[in-house]
Amino acid sequence: MRVSLANPSDSHRRREQGLMLLLMSPALLVVFVLLLIPLAWLFWQSFYGNGLTLEHYSRIWHDEIYWRTFALTFKISVIVTALTLLLGYPVAYVAAKLPRRSAIVVLMLVVLPFWTSVLVRTYAWLILLQRTGVVNSVLMSLGLTHSPITLANNQLGTVIAMVHILLPFMILPLYATMQKIPTDLMMAGSSLGGSPLHVFLRVFFPMSLSGVLAGTTLVFVLCLGFYITPELMGGGRTIMVSMVVARNVELYNQWGAASAVSVVLLLCVLAVFYIVSRIIPLDRILGK
Repeated sequence: MRVSLANPSDSHRRREQGLMLLLMSPALLVVFVLLLIPLAWLFWQSFYGNGLTLEHYSRIWHDEIYWRTFALTFKISVIVTALTLLLGYPVAYVAAKLPRRSAIVVLMLVVLPFWTSVLVRTYAWLILLQRTGVVNSVLMSLGLTHSPITLANNQLGTVIAMVHILLPFMILPLYATMQKIPTDLMMAGSSLGGSPLHVFLRVFFPMSLSGVLAGTTLVFVLCLGFYITPELMGGGRTIMVSMVVARNVELYNQWGAASAVSVVLLLCVLAVFYIVSRIIPLDRILGK
């Protein structure tokens, strides 16, 4: 008669997993209380009126103002993402090529705006871009314009302020990817007769595409839910989805309509993450 003995390593593994779960339980409780319960309540509110209903989603589907709002939100998000990529890629490239101490200085300048709140930075841009602001005063003093240009309270001002605020979220993932690219590959390409531009386009740029995708995903998703800057810089003319949610609650007390719009926006964000995760792992996007 054989007696099966439990593997000591399996018992130790189960004990270790139980201990890890116990250590993680406070964090899981916080996530459950502060994230999952509000999301469940939001989802329920989107289907509730005077009972269970699809009225809130039907309004989004049939009301043209919602379609225009979502279209404008995606349009501004694409423009801001493209501009941050065009501005952030050279900065990240230079920082990756500089010596370590110089690169630290560049990165400090990049993250310096984080020390100031988004609200303060938005008001600063509002002051700079208004008709009597610094930018218009300089343009008129140089003779480039004869009258003030409308740079604030429109889409242009919104895009300018959002690009400035979200630029670090593009530079940091790009820099994290670029600094891992071996310099030996660039030297090998040059030794084989490639010009600097040719080596950059054929060697460096393709290897930095994971950082490009991570940065563009982060910036694009953040743009979709941006509220403070479009609200102040748009002057009531640039209505994004987050502003529709706020107004449904603050002005009309329509929690169901606001919840439905929020759920649709959340699904759009999840769809973006899913599509990108099919190309690169999600932990690369989150900077892990």
